Amino acid sequence: MPIIKRFLTLLVVAVCFFTSHSMATAAERDARPNVVFFFIDDMGWKDVGFMGSKYYETPQIDKLASQGMVFTNAYACAPNCAPSRACLMSGLYGPRHGVFTVGNPARGNAKYRKLVPTSNKTVLDAKFVTVAEALQKAGYVTASMGKWHLGADPKTQGFTVNLGGNTSGSPRGGYFSPYRNPQLSDGPKGEYLTDRLTDEAVKFIAANRTNRFFLYLTHYAVHTPIQGKPDLIEKYKGKKPSGGQGNATYAAMVDSTDQSVGRVLAKLDELGLAKNTVVVFFSDNGGYGPATSMKPLRGSKGMLYEGGIREPLTIRWPGRIKPGSRCDVPVIGVDLYPTLLEATGTVVPKKKPLDGESLVPLLKQSGSLKRDALYWHFPCYLQAYRGITGPFRTTPAAAIRIGNYKLLEFFEDGRRELYDLSQDIGESKNLLKTHPEKAKELHDRMLAWREAVKAPVPTTVNPKYDPNAKWPPGKKKGKKKSKKK
Repeated sequence: MPIIKRFLTLLVVAVCFFTSHSMATAAERDARPNVVFFFIDDMGWKDVGFMGSKYYETPQIDKLASQGMVFTNAYACAPNCAPSRACLMSGLYGPRHGVFTVGNPARGNAKYRKLVPTSNKTVLDAKFVTVAEALQKAGYVTASMGKWHLGADPKTQGFTVNLGGNTSGSPRGGYFSPYRNPQLSDGPKGEYLTDRLTDEAVKFIAANRTNRFFLYLTHYAVHTPIQGKPDLIEKYKGKKPSGGQGNATYAAMVDSTDQSVGRVLAKLDELGLAKNTVVVFFSDNGGYGPATSMKPLRGSKGMLYEGGIREPLTIRWPGRIKPGSRCDVPVIGVDLYPTLLEATGTVVPKKKPLDGESLVPLLKQSGSLKRDALYWHFPCYLQAYRGITGPFRTTPAAAIRIGNYKLLEFFEDGRRELYDLSQDIGESKNLLKTHPEKAKELHDRMLAWREAVKAPVPTTVNPKYDPNAKWPPGKKKGKKKSKKK
């Protein structure tokens, strides 16, 4: 009898232990946060109030920033849309997935292109496990609403829901319904795309209030075409320009984006979900030069200067992030994949090592990052747009940042530029000749990284290149037509 009694006692203890362990696991699972990721298209570093804009009005985005952490040195992985998005989704730098630019890498007039650029992929290969796939496997309901630009349908790469996402990099039918978007039904005539995507996002949150969800609200705004709602355009027409910003229609697009953020956050509050939701606000590349200004940064979308890659980034995570905190540590798009996995307690996929590093220690102010360098590799051409001297925004180039120093290398002629961003955020003083040791240090690290990730560098001379071609192209001389009397 004593033996049986002892056995029963041990059995009861074991059952209690495993039951409590199961309950703890369930509690931990229930505590995993939701994720709302606002990914804005072409929004410049200074296009929001919390980064210093005095012209655009972004009270909702600024409020979000005040409730979380603002990153003052946040970067996109590329100076234009598709490669930046491929890096975000895969957690890998461009040379590993091969999406280097949007469409054709040989942009602009052939006679000005000295090199044959590296070939480009326009679809993110299915072999890469996206952050959405990782979260989906962990039990999250995943939704992509808006721009995808990495293939025909984000549902093939981890998203349960897709509204409006396809191969297109801009709204085919513009920002007003009818949208001409096979993945998004038309609304009433004149409905505004940013508003519609917000409507769908709010519905998704309400429908999944009892689930764990990842909402990737990837607005087409504020990408071209520059089209705003008439009432908002009128609002900004009478406002005095500031800091190079003064386009009323573009301001209206920013304003609509701000309203979208406010509506989504209000829904989280209404449903009692805000306390357990990580909210990220980020942009995919620098602002569109003809419409906005990144001053004092140099350059704009399509360049590896700061204006083309430095972005507004803020993250809110109630109870984990101190409201109103700021972080000056340089961070980059590939960091957000491991950050979201750690925040949600999701296992990192084993197929491929991630290039980014989790920002959770910075968010919690409990530690720092291990790496000391950020890299960019853009072996392609992008043609110039209004306001740029020369035929290109960029020729094939690469960049590295270590500490406050940044080095750029241009592959056509091997030209290098070195800047101390702590003293010269506008990249106006090339320190190559005065700091040759520092330049060599950064270049050696860049070369080692290129070798490690097998980054292709174009070297073949373009047969259509004309070294004698002048810019701007001169008008052809011809006989003047005599005026009839």
